[in-house]
Amino acid sequence: MASGMQEKQYTPSLLSFFIYNPKFGPREGEEEKKILFYHPIEIEKNEKIRNVGLCEAIVQFTRLTGTNERFSYLQNLLSNKSSRGELLDGDGTRAFEAGGVELLTQKLEKFFYRYLQTLHLQSCDLLDVFGGISFFPLDKMTYLKIQSFVNRVEESLSLVKYTAFLYNDQLIWSGLEQDDMRILYKYLTTSLFPRHSEPELAGRDSPLRPEVAGNLLHYGRFLTGPANLKDPDAKFRFPRIFVNTEDSYEELHLIVYKAMTAAVCFMVNAAVDLNREFCEQLDSLVGPQLTLLASDICEQFNINRRISGPEKEPQFKFIYFNHMNLAEKSTIHMRKTASVSLTSVHPDLMKILGDINCDFARVNEDEEIIVKAMTDYWVVGKKSDQRELYVILNQKNANLIEVNEEVKRLCATQFNNIFFLD
Repeated sequence: MASGMQEKQYTPSLLSFFIYNPKFGPREGEEEKKILFYHPIEIEKNEKIRNVGLCEAIVQFTRLTGTNERFSYLQNLLSNKSSRGELLDGDGTRAFEAGGVELLTQKLEKFFYRYLQTLHLQSCDLLDVFGGISFFPLDKMTYLKIQSFVNRVEESLSLVKYTAFLYNDQLIWSGLEQDDMRILYKYLTTSLFPRHSEPELAGRDSPLRPEVAGNLLHYGRFLTGPANLKDPDAKFRFPRIFVNTEDSYEELHLIVYKAMTAAVCFMVNAAVDLNREFCEQLDSLVGPQLTLLASDICEQFNINRRISGPEKEPQFKFIYFNHMNLAEKSTIHMRKTASVSLTSVHPDLMKILGDINCDFARVNEDEEIIVKAMTDYWVVGKKSDQRELYVILNQKNANLIEVNEEVKRLCATQFNNIFFLD
């Protein structure tokens, strides 16, 4: 074999995915009843039963031997997706009580059919594991403008119960509980927003067609609900979400309204009938104000960027996550949507990040791990006070001391108000 020949790499693919409940088919001959969802659906019945039985055996074995820590990443990932399913369709118990196994099966098929189309298997992606929120940095004056905008809208539109404000797919303001906002944020940024941005990039459904509200021009439009308020046959149906309350779930209409690169989510009690009059009122009130706010935020961002000077290619790439406020920040991800997840580092390095994360998950103490990769990269993981930082450095001839000093400089420049262990 020629020395320059590279080993062929195969892209991983999903062979099967299923959900079962052993209580639904406890007796011999009833095994198929325990299968609530199976992908792909065309698999022969006996093979489905055999695969589910094998999975049951593995689960039972790991429980008996206590060796289930190696499944922690997959469990974290599916936990996030299960929570997202609860946000969009309510929890399984609610569906089962309302319509039995049949309705539960329909709910699972509806959600996981959509989810499996967005599943990324190319790399161990820590942003999927964390399920955090990317926050947009703002000066105090602009933040107060947004807070004032939210207060005025909620006062004028009394039906609105919760509001969330995003700019450039990053969160600025939210009235939801933290866990509910985390799930809603992932739905917006990996599903809803990309569906609308792709037609915009192709020149269709452009937001740059100003609508008139009184004497004011604005670029506001509904991402959920009526596509065109001027259409006499417009439909005023909105997706429904379920948010957590103290003892149950609260069902809400989800209204997502966008102007330029700013978007606002309004959540209204699902028992309320949302009609044309309400939507026209929201459009005329929110459209002009949101357009001005989006322009102000963009201007402020550009001013700050000019003051800080031209951007330079960083000597490092990193992922940061805070378990307390769910804040995440990444310079590794170039684009992350439902249909594509582009990272600027090799999949092998992403796998190392995932392995370090699994090690951190097994201990409660603060910890630091430094790995020298085969490709002359250094990978550093730091866990401190519910915060995690993962750094990739291309320092071929560096030693451990030099790598440690480089990470310290990163923490001082990027996270100067956050404590990390030394």
